[in-house]
Amino acid sequence: MLHVSASPHIRDRITTRSIMLQVIIALIPVIIASFFIFGLPALMLFAVSAASAAGFEALARIVMKREQTVGDLSAVVTGLLVAASLPANCPLWVLVIGNFVAVVVVKQMFGGLGDNFANPAVTARIVLSVSFAGQISSYSIADKLLGVDLVSSATPLMLAKTGEAVPSVLDLFLGRHAGSIGETSVIALLIGGIFLLIRGVIDIWAPLSFIGTTILFVTLTGGDPLTHLLSGALILAAFFMVTDYVTTPTTLWGKVIFGIGAGLLTGLLRMYSAMPEGVSFAILLMNILTPHIERWTTPMTIGGVKHAKK
Repeated sequence: MLHVSASPHIRDRITTRSIMLQVIIALIPVIIASFFIFGLPALMLFAVSAASAAGFEALARIVMKREQTVGDLSAVVTGLLVAASLPANCPLWVLVIGNFVAVVVVKQMFGGLGDNFANPAVTARIVLSVSFAGQISSYSIADKLLGVDLVSSATPLMLAKTGEAVPSVLDLFLGRHAGSIGETSVIALLIGGIFLLIRGVIDIWAPLSFIGTTILFVTLTGGDPLTHLLSGALILAAFFMVTDYVTTPTTLWGKVIFGIGAGLLTGLLRMYSAMPEGVSFAILLMNILTPHIERWTTPMTIGGVKHAKK
């Protein structure tokens, strides 16, 4: 006897909460590294950011009279990523405003998770950089383990922009330099990224095309590929932002095109704009193109027929 049932026909236990929990686990090495590099201020930023993002989501759902979704942990992930993109001496009130923009304006006002057209954390970082440049443009590094003293210093990309000497490759890899609290330690980011790849939460295509295109562009235009590979938000964005399920393409070729486009824009902004970093603007611009990329790369349904050209 033939049994007919409605799709979906393949079911598993994967939920939004389980995916977000694995992303949080992947960010733990980054949080630990931030403590050793920047001290207690970094841990404070991560804690306040995650709490304020979750609080804004819960409050927004109540005000909008929608089903509560704070339990899916997506707001917590957003909060951690917002904090990761800010310097250790960022005022907490600026951080809270960033989470309001990310969770309420970018995410909930567009309908919630799955309906936002742009990456909330990326958009919040751009809004803060434009609105509060004075508060978040001063980067520092801890002078002592517990971060009692934060000493202001230029980031490696800033140094490269002005032609000054940058930290050694080892220091860049370990994160022993000034920068945003979640971007400096490449080794911690790689541990988290590899964990997500092994768990199948993300695949390699978007990160590989994004990193590869950026480094190729920088090399061809006279920049130092190692400095640009190990500095700024390139690795953080590769594993935690260009792999976002909602704001990036879902097709294989769509992911590759998205990564290449974001890489070209990042290289262009880093090498030829007044800004030392260009990752956030590159991703936001590609987020806008995601629906078109998705449409161009969606495979034809089996048995489907191409429409004849008029």
